[in-house]
Amino acid sequence: MAETVTPRLLTVFGLGFGDCGKGRFVDALAARLDAHTVVRYNGGGQAGHTVVLDDGRSHIFAQFAAASFLPGVHTVLAAPFVLHPGGMLHEAALLAGKGCPPLWPRLLIDAACRVTTPWLQAAGRWRELRRGTAAHGSCGIGFGATVELSLTQPDASLSYGELLDSTVTLAKLQRQRELLQDEFAGDERFATELAALLDIALPRRWLRQVRELLAISPPASPAQISRQLQRPGHVIFEGAQGMLLDEHYGFHPHTTWSSTGPQAAAQVARHYGLDEPHAHYGALRSYFTRHGAGPLPSEDPALDVLAEPHNADTGWQGRFRRGHFDAVLLHYALACAGTVDGLLLSHADALDRATINWCDAYEIDGQRQQTLPVPATLNEQAALTNLLQHARLAACERIADCKALIERLESSFSLQLIASSDGAERSALHWW
Repeated sequence: MAETVTPRLLTVFGLGFGDCGKGRFVDALAARLDAHTVVRYNGGGQAGHTVVLDDGRSHIFAQFAAASFLPGVHTVLAAPFVLHPGGMLHEAALLAGKGCPPLWPRLLIDAACRVTTPWLQAAGRWRELRRGTAAHGSCGIGFGATVELSLTQPDASLSYGELLDSTVTLAKLQRQRELLQDEFAGDERFATELAALLDIALPRRWLRQVRELLAISPPASPAQISRQLQRPGHVIFEGAQGMLLDEHYGFHPHTTWSSTGPQAAAQVARHYGLDEPHAHYGALRSYFTRHGAGPLPSEDPALDVLAEPHNADTGWQGRFRRGHFDAVLLHYALACAGTVDGLLLSHADALDRATINWCDAYEIDGQRQQTLPVPATLNEQAALTNLLQHARLAACERIADCKALIERLESSFSLQLIASSDGAERSALHWW
């Protein structure tokens, strides 16, 4: 990658179902380009972006930028990011214990960011529990419930800036408690937890914790953030999750309440007055993965031999699933993303530890299919889910090694490989 021709604004986003290695690439690109700011432009505290330093320190970044170990890099949480205040304080303490440079002077939180509360976290978890075998997929921290509330009950939704007004905050928290009680009262499975969440003193206790965050990182205006982003030097937009989970392009109902791709990053850039060239790099693995429910046509239990130290099978997300390299889904993700300027390949070393196939066609109801239509409606997203549930791999051949995969990627998709990694550490990353 030639640093002299890299645009000042750069997006790193996922081309799969998440878990594509975005964290390690954001960290490496920020170091290579001497970036001064990383913008979290979507998602929220449900992110898990792993960075492993060569000295052995590591962290799974949730809300701070994945390049935060670099002392000169600022984090901007841009609306529509969904903030988890308690999680932010906890993560800062963890990072401080790992020798991370001071974080609070390097953080700007847009006043318009939506805020997750204990009541929304409970609502999201309980809804997923009620779905049983029809689970949509959840990280269990209230991200989806927070976004849903902002759309369906805006009078009860909190923004970070509103937390400065205790009267407004307590009134909205009371409304959230009422909605939770209306939805779950009478269901014995949640009776004990519901009683605790209806404790009259809980909103004020939660607000006292939030005030700690407000004191060290007051809500930022768009003008403040714009000034930070317009400083000379590189700005990286760090995406969460991936195109195959996107709210508009993912396979309904197994999607996120978030726009994950280049369009969303560019929209956020324009919101802060950045009207200049913007490069978009798509991250993907050498094999496909999915955490929890939803279609994964290339899934193969034989690939479970590939260790996954940062993705457990337990917890709210469910089992971590592995599949062969699915060129059909990659074609689809690229079509949905629209503008992609290069690829970032993680887990290249997996090709030495398992037999991984390149699969570029499905058989569906006796018909061979190599492409998927880009949906325009929620019903069309649901139809794709049904289609993929009946898909069988029709054309597969073994990927010999990393070089063979890279050559096929570049020839099949006419995209340049920017970097690859064959391990978790910074030193395991290679530029092309």
